[in-house]
Amino acid sequence: MKKLSALVLSLAMVFSLAACGGSNPTPAPSSEPSAAPSESAAPAAETCEIALVTDVGNIDDKSFNQGAWEGVVNYAEANGKSYNYFRPSEDSTVARVETINAAIEKGAKVVVCPGFLFEDAIWEVQDKNPDVQFLLLDGTPHDAAYSDFTQTDNVACILYQEEQAGFFAGYAAVKEGYRKLGFMGGIDVPAVVRFGFGFVQGANMAAKELGVENDVSVKYWYSGTFSPDDAIKTKAAGWYTEGTEVIFASGGGIYISICAAANEAGAKVIGVDKDQSFEDASIITSATKALTPSVEIALTNLYDNGGKWGADYAGKVVTLGANDECVGLPTETWSMTNYTVDEYNDLYAKVVSSEIVVSNAIDAAPEVAIAVDYAA
Repeated sequence: MKKLSALVLSLAMVFSLAACGGSNPTPAPSSEPSAAPSESAAPAAETCEIALVTDVGNIDDKSFNQGAWEGVVNYAEANGKSYNYFRPSEDSTVARVETINAAIEKGAKVVVCPGFLFEDAIWEVQDKNPDVQFLLLDGTPHDAAYSDFTQTDNVACILYQEEQAGFFAGYAAVKEGYRKLGFMGGIDVPAVVRFGFGFVQGANMAAKELGVENDVSVKYWYSGTFSPDDAIKTKAAGWYTEGTEVIFASGGGIYISICAAANEAGAKVIGVDKDQSFEDASIITSATKALTPSVEIALTNLYDNGGKWGADYAGKVVTLGANDECVGLPTETWSMTNYTVDEYNDLYAKVVSSEIVVSNAIDAAPEVAIAVDYAA
C-alpha cells in the first residue's frame, strides 16, 4: 500500500532500524524469556524493561506476533531499552497470566500483548500491577464472563479496521480476474471475522462493478487454530481441487499449510497482517495491518510521557484504519497485472473519504449478491 509504505518509511528514518526477520527455529513453549530469533535483534538480557508476551504462536510466525515483536525491537534498540519476549506454556488464560507475571518478575515495566486472547488476562493483571504499562493489540480488557469491561489507565489498547484490509483484498482478487475465492480464518475472534466479512464485501463490490455476480463465489471456513496443520492443508487442497483459485489465509501460521496446498495445485493465496509475499511464490498480495509502526508509535508516546501512557493512550482504545494509513495492500511488492496500483489507490481514497463504507459488523454475515458458502 502506497500510503502505508510511506508511514513505515518515515518511521524507519526516525528509528534508523530495519525490522527484524524471523528465520531461526521456533523455541519450545516456555514462560521463560527466549532470545530473539533474528540477526538484527541482539540477544536480550536476562532482565528486560520492555517485554512482549506471545499468544499461541511465536515471534517468527511471519504474521501478528512477529509484526508486534518487530515494533518492540525497533523501538528498544533505537532508544537503548532492554527487551525480551515470553511465550506461554499453553493456550489458556492461566498460562498467559503466569507468563505476564514472569515478565514482570524479570523487570518488565512495559508489557506488549498481541491479540484478542489476552483480553481477560490483561483484565486480571492490570489492577495488581499499577506501575506496569500494558499495550494490548486487537482487544480490550474484560473478565471471562464478559460482564466487566474495566480498563485502567496503565492499559492502552489498539484495534484495527481489519474489515477494510479484507475489503481491499477481496476487491483486488475479483478485479484481477479470480472468480472462485476462498476464505480460511484461524480462530473466529473479532479481528479474523472482520477480515473475512470485509473480504466478502470487497469481492461482492468488484463483482457488481464487473457484472459478474453470478460467476463469483466464496468458500468460507475457520480452522480453529493459528498454527499450521495437516487438516488445513487437506481442506485447502480439497477446495483447490473443486475449483477454488485463490484462498485468503487469515490466521497467523495457517498460511504455511494453505501455501503448501496451493503450490501442489498451482493455485494462489492471499496473506494477512504482514506482507507475506516474501514467504511463498503463491501469495499474490496480503491484507496488512501496520503492526510494527503502531507499536513503535505507542511506545514513543509512553516514553515521551515519562514512562506512562499519555492522554491519548491511557485507559483508551485507539482504532486505526485507512484514515490513519494503517491497513491495506502492500504496493511495493505488487504482482497483480489486471488490477493496477493506481486503481487500488483510487479505491483506497474512496474508503478514506467515506464514499465507500465497509461494514465492521460481526454479529451477522454481510448481505451480498455473490454466493458465499459458510458451511464449506
